[in-house]
Amino acid sequence: MAKNTIIAVRLFGLEVGKLGYDIDKKVSYFQYNPAFLESNLYTNVFPYIFKRVKQVQVFHKFEGETFRGLPPMIADSLPDSFGNIIFKAWFESKNKDRKKITPIEQLTYVANRGMGALEYQPVTEIPKTSTLHLDKIVDVLNKVLDLKSHTSEKSLSDIALLNIFKIGTSAGGARPKILISSHKKTGEIIPGDIVYSDDYHHYLVKLCLNKEDKKGYNKEKIEYAYYLMAQEAGINMMPSKLIDNTHFATLRYDRQNGEKQHVLTASGLTGWDFKKPDDASYENVFKLALGLKVPYKDIQELFRRMVFNVIFANTDDHLKNHSFIYDKEKNGWNLAPAYDLTYPLDIHLHYTSVSRALSINHKRNNIILNDVLTIAEAFAIKNPKGIIKEVQEVTKMWEDISKTLKVPSSVIEGIRKEFIALK
Repeated sequence: MAKNTIIAVRLFGLEVGKLGYDIDKKVSYFQYNPAFLESNLYTNVFPYIFKRVKQVQVFHKFEGETFRGLPPMIADSLPDSFGNIIFKAWFESKNKDRKKITPIEQLTYVANRGMGALEYQPVTEIPKTSTLHLDKIVDVLNKVLDLKSHTSEKSLSDIALLNIFKIGTSAGGARPKILISSHKKTGEIIPGDIVYSDDYHHYLVKLCLNKEDKKGYNKEKIEYAYYLMAQEAGINMMPSKLIDNTHFATLRYDRQNGEKQHVLTASGLTGWDFKKPDDASYENVFKLALGLKVPYKDIQELFRRMVFNVIFANTDDHLKNHSFIYDKEKNGWNLAPAYDLTYPLDIHLHYTSVSRALSINHKRNNIILNDVLTIAEAFAIKNPKGIIKEVQEVTKMWEDISKTLKVPSSVIEGIRKEFIALK
């Protein structure tokens, strides 16, 4: 078996257990630390998948791109599409063969730098760096993502590539994202993996690499416009802003009050593969929320988000775009603030048609009022028609909000045509 095939999983300063992966058998193993079990602390951190027993638990069924053979709640810590591009570029720049890296070893690079509060040991040491300049980060990213460039070039082995690796490998999703921390007093920006103290604002930043395309299309501005509309619609989101009127930045809900927050996605909690349709339904997300015994207000909030996604044509509402936060004081769970609420397509590609990631009343297209009300009835939503009306009213603000952000009129109108009236 390869190096680092067994690592420790830590949470809130405690070793929760040991994790292993057998490359030949393609199975992962987990065993709780007996001392953690006997402490009776944080008994609800893994409400599904892991059984609270002392015996070794073996997992055969999580092979594939999403979980990579790991238990789902651990796989949540791995980088997604964009993070893997950066990890590959940085790793190859060090003349290492990426094919030899196991998921377990990749977790040693995530170490204590990942999203959420889970940490992994042993740690693969990475050189420390300090301040960042976003313009330099963008320049190097463009070279990394340019297929004509070679990662062995000096420009891709410099401090900027190291910074991008450090701050970009743990933020999920396909779009370029980095994690940064901004000092509250000095404004100094450092990689988001270095500190999590309350002296900093901790941001996830979605970078616009080309400012905007030749037609003036900037997806980060669109997401900021959606953020403003979501606020108007009464949806709970972390404070967000545009940096240099170009990059979308949102405060991280997994870093609050100087502490790491234990966060898992709906996919990570359950083992539902977000890339497959089998379990991808709003009904399942509601059932998960009820199973976690979240407060009733969270169920109402989840319904409001579903309505917003339908009305504003956000079809990329998959299982990893719904998360829950663990409350260690109450040993319970809450719905995490909403994120990734945006128009997910390029409005210029009129031929593109994408089905909704999460089905509603067994449908992924042509959602109507009755479908939404069926969900409301099934999960005892109070005043569903009132919620729908409130969200529908926000569509009237789209034009003013997007014009203020200098979104091109063709884009404004193209997205507006995609809005759905639930009547």
